Order: sequence, then C-alpha cells, then structure tokens
Amino acid sequence: MLKKIVSLSLILVVAATAQAQDSSLLSLLNDSATKQHFDVTGTFKATQIINTPTVEAPAKAALQFMIMHRFGKLNEGGYALFGLDNAVIRFALDYGITDRLAVGIGRSSYEKVYDASLKYKLVPQRDGGAPLSLSVYGLVANTRLRYSDKPYYNFKYRTMYTTQLLLARKMNPKLSLQLVPSWIHFNLVPTPQDKNDLLALGAGGRMKITKRMSINAEYNYLLPNQAVSSKAYNSVSAGLDIETGGHVFQLVFTNSVGMIAPYYLAKTDGRWGKGDIYFGFNITRIFSVKR
Repeated sequence: MLKKIVSLSLILVVAATAQAQDSSLLSLLNDSATKQHFDVTGTFKATQIINTPTVEAPAKAALQFMIMHRFGKLNEGGYALFGLDNAVIRFALDYGITDRLAVGIGRSSYEKVYDASLKYKLVPQRDGGAPLSLSVYGLVANTRLRYSDKPYYNFKYRTMYTTQLLLARKMNPKLSLQLVPSWIHFNLVPTPQDKNDLLALGAGGRMKITKRMSINAEYNYLLPNQAVSSKAYNSVSAGLDIETGGHVFQLVFTNSVGMIAPYYLAKTDGRWGKGDIYFGFNITRIFSVKR
C-alpha cells in the first residue's frame, strides 16, 4: 500500500512539474510573439532633423504647423548685427491622413516658393522585427519670382521635384541615425551643360543630452560634376532640439539659406570656413482635429 502511495505521489509531482514547464514555455513564446510586433517609437522628436525630413510624421488626424526661420550670414558683421537684420522664413502645414501617410503644403519667402509634399512610412522599426524604419518622401516646388526679361519662364519651367528615401534606426534610447539618398529634378537649368537630374546622399542624427534636449546634425553630399555653371557646396547643419511638451523648438546653424530639398541639396552657396553660416530656428506645434 505504501509503495502505491509513493508511486502515485511521484506521478503527481512529475505531472505538476511538466505542467509548470509547459506553462513557462508558453509564457515565453507569448512574450516573444508580443515583442516581435512592438513598433519602436520616438526615433526623432520632430519631422525635420534640421533641413532634412525625418521618418516621423503627424499621426492620423493630427495637424502640424511649422515655422522655419533663417537669419542672414554671421559674416555680415556688426552693421547687419551678424545677420539678425535679415531673414527668410517658411510656413508649413502637415496633416496625418493615417498613422503612416501624411501630406503637407508650404510657402518660403526665399525665391517665393510654394511646395507640396507627401510622406509614407513603408516599414516601421520593430523590436525583434525590422531593424530600421523606411519612409519615402516626395516634394513638388514652384517658384513665383517675377522675371521681366524671361517671358518664357512659365509654370512648367519654374517647377522642381525631389524624391527621398528615409532610412532611420533608433540605436538606443539616446542615439538615432538616418541615411537619405535623394533625387532632384529641375525642369529648367541655367545652361545646357547643367543636368536636370541630380543625386545627393545625406546622413544625420540626434543624440539626447537630457530628457527633453538633444544635439542634432546633418550632412548632405551632392554628387560631383552636376551643378556646372554655379558652384554648389555640400549642406552642413547642426542644432539643438528642445521639447517643451506642446512644441519642439530647434536652434539651427547651417550654410544653407533654402529650407526645402531642391535648395539645400543643390543650391547651397555658403561655406562654413568663410563664415557663411545662417543662424535660425524651427518651431513645430501639433493640433488634434479629432472630435
């Protein structure tokens, strides 16, 4: 009788242990499945690194208002208060149609340019899944400057296009990096030697230094022998991001006065070494239009 009791007890212990192991294994599998579908968020705090767009966009039914402001060059000296007497500005509205698709419009005082854009996140970075986020960004711009000596300079010739692939990875809670291959097309170029289609490669990132502040930087390399008649330099920018809850405020230093892709990628005429540095800022504010 004692043997039967001992044998039955051993069987119950083994069965309970096996059940516990199965339950633990099932829990691990469930945890793993959950992690595979966890999207990484907050790669960047704003929709721009400085001039370059990021993979971030307004969420569904969110409206973003942005002001981009650049003063004159620092090397203009004390007479122009080191550029503060002069300024160019861009206003923009971006709206999230879905959590992945956003559209936008903008107006720059520099060359009186209107622009329209579209951004779509193809792949979000996922913990245990895709190692990076991939978005595509397209922009159409048209300058409305008046030219009394160019009657042929109609809407078609005033238009320019840009397509950019945005590949970004949040390396850790503090560091995010992004690579941006770009294609720019001008319907009209200054001379037959200039190319209508230009290629550029950009890189940038952010490093958090406090809970609400980060240092941002970007570099855009224009492939050589493309802008022949006018000297175009590579765009180099650095700045400080400050998140205030409702706003993201960015202090900016850049050698590019233009704030949309055709200008900072292909028409940057300033050099850091000569003091052709524009100080400025970006401010973004998000409004929810949901009821």
